[in-house]
Amino acid sequence: MKRGFLMVALLAGLGLAGCSAFTSGDGASDDKVQITYARGTDTTGATDILVKEFEKEHPDIDVVVREMPSDSGQSHNQYVTMFSGRSPEVDVFDADIVWSAEFGQANYVLPLDRLIERDQINMDAYFPATVEAGRYNGRQYAMPGYADAGLLYYRTDITDQVPKTWDELEQLAQENMGKEGAEFGYLMQAAQYEGIVTNAIEYIYSYGGQVLDANGNVVINSPEAIEGLNKMIDIANSNFVPNNVLNFKEIDTESSFNEGNAVYARNWPYMNDTANDENVSKVAGNVGIATIPAGTAGNASALGGWMRMINRYSDEVEASWTFVKWMSGEKGQKISALEGGKAPTIEALYDDKEITDVSAVLASEDFYNSLQNAIPRPITPIYPEISDIMQIEISRALAGEITAEEAVKRMETKMQAALESVNQ
Repeated sequence: MKRGFLMVALLAGLGLAGCSAFTSGDGASDDKVQITYARGTDTTGATDILVKEFEKEHPDIDVVVREMPSDSGQSHNQYVTMFSGRSPEVDVFDADIVWSAEFGQANYVLPLDRLIERDQINMDAYFPATVEAGRYNGRQYAMPGYADAGLLYYRTDITDQVPKTWDELEQLAQENMGKEGAEFGYLMQAAQYEGIVTNAIEYIYSYGGQVLDANGNVVINSPEAIEGLNKMIDIANSNFVPNNVLNFKEIDTESSFNEGNAVYARNWPYMNDTANDENVSKVAGNVGIATIPAGTAGNASALGGWMRMINRYSDEVEASWTFVKWMSGEKGQKISALEGGKAPTIEALYDDKEITDVSAVLASEDFYNSLQNAIPRPITPIYPEISDIMQIEISRALAGEITAEEAVKRMETKMQAALESVNQ
């Protein structure tokens, strides 16, 4: 059972419902508060270590871990069911970075601004995009957890040349394809699913385009976005990518690259592990990583990863915040990095040799730079609808059914209609 004493002063100062008091780790109270932390499947054991260390420092708080489905879509739907019914059964949960606006607008999660201000949390210590992803309509609904960002992989046994721009990628992919059994110059994700959105963002933003502006207005119909999308179309239709690249997802990129079929490939950091595993990869030991190539406006890597949120209907808000604050701080993130291989969102942790020794990715200056240049996907309460619109129209453009100009115009019209329907 969850227990505690009502903190009238905190309620008055913060306007939070359902807060419970508890003593700090050096307090004398025998009462314990219990909170439930929900997260996806963890095969590393890092969560158990994280919780054990937290409870050691905060003996007045017990954390019960609830495992959610590994599929983020299934987890999302279960959370929506819970929170729409105002259920307090989960206090803290890991959230995909694209959920913040949806859950914030729906009043499912607690805004954290006053708690952040009260406890003087330095949000500037985090990579900017990881903070931005948890912010909507002027409020911070999530604390950064761990991050992903798109990376460029390349075969070091074929070339030591790293393309700095998309134009250079086209040139080097063409020049090096066919060497050392690499049939293709480049691999990407171009199937009609979420991956086509993350790839498109990297092209569009690297040429100075945007999808939505800071106020949530649709701005995708711009010369910059058209230029970026045209570059994506050029590469997807080149002779140095597979003929079936429009069916490629992350797993297809990974398996093909690990078979030695390509010189360059775009994928997430996780691929570095399998690409360098001699049991599954023919190119192990010959893999380099770099930032995504730049367009005329610079580099842009799509941001991935997870955040920490608090259920607005939690009965133990103060204890939940203590846990979220600790997990998102240096101690919690270091444990997640050392035990689970998770990329920290606190910039200073990349100066910690214990962390950078965990993997080549965490030690990579290019990965650090990718997080500095990371771009969140459109922050909107109707992100699934926006994503679907992008998937359909970009897929049609890559297939040659419509031009880049027609694609951005169609996306603009559909996105504006979708946003207007929600705001009515």
